[in-house]
Amino acid sequence: MVFGILSAVAAAPAIVGTTEAIRLGQRKNQREEHRGRKNNLSVTLLRRSPRRIQFDGALIVLKDNKLYVDARKDAPGNKRYHPVTSYYLAWPHGDTAEEWKKLGYARGEGYVTTINDENFLNWIYVDGETHEVKYGVRAEAEPHKVGPWDCTKVERRLTFEGWEGFVAVEEEEGSDLWALYFDCSDDGLRREGQPGRQGKMILQLEVWRKEMRRERYDAVHERFERLDLREEQEEKTQTREPITVAADFESRLQLQRDVAKQTQTTDFEKKLQQQRELGKNIFTK
Repeated sequence: MVFGILSAVAAAPAIVGTTEAIRLGQRKNQREEHRGRKNNLSVTLLRRSPRRIQFDGALIVLKDNKLYVDARKDAPGNKRYHPVTSYYLAWPHGDTAEEWKKLGYARGEGYVTTINDENFLNWIYVDGETHEVKYGVRAEAEPHKVGPWDCTKVERRLTFEGWEGFVAVEEEEGSDLWALYFDCSDDGLRREGQPGRQGKMILQLEVWRKEMRRERYDAVHERFERLDLREEQEEKTQTREPITVAADFESRLQLQRDVAKQTQTTDFEKKLQQQRELGKNIFTK
């Protein structure tokens, strides 16, 4: 009896440690889940300026393979551009993540955005010469700086190479579309051929990840992904009643699809297939 009590006491720290490790892992998964969620990007000016009212909260949009801060007033005649709709994604070619670690970066990934309403994806990257922030397919992005992209721990502002060096450049005088740059050398973009040397107006920015509104379709799509993952896991796990488990899974999966079809009866399956194929273009080009 005494031996049993002593054994329990000795084992207690290990049990507590294991439980705490599980809890930490669960919290980490919850914290990291945001990295795969689509976000728009908005800006605020880093310093006081008469342009603060114009810029604070302005969205970053896509135009001609470059990212711009859309500081225009919302008027009926304004042409609308596709907003950056982005999330983190591991760069799939080479051992880039390991190379970044060797360079001393703590963490970071590649960064992608949808470029149209059909949800085609492009990589976001920083031009190695001009330091413009651009978007394109892998062949266009790979020769330049593709990461590491990350975010601040608390407020989740966007970072590149571990810090926040984003600036907006007035490339055309009087335009309300300001080009987004990253001041990689922290010198005000004053190298040869860069806008700082050309006397263009430059404003320092903070870039904020703005979580998109969650629609019912998004929630259903996520449930499908979880069910698909569970199905894969169950196929790998030997159970005593595999037929019953599979049948039960299929019935619940069909129930989920029936519920989804009640809310979107016309093109739900087509839209779901498009979502599942999301991003294929960036790996095949």
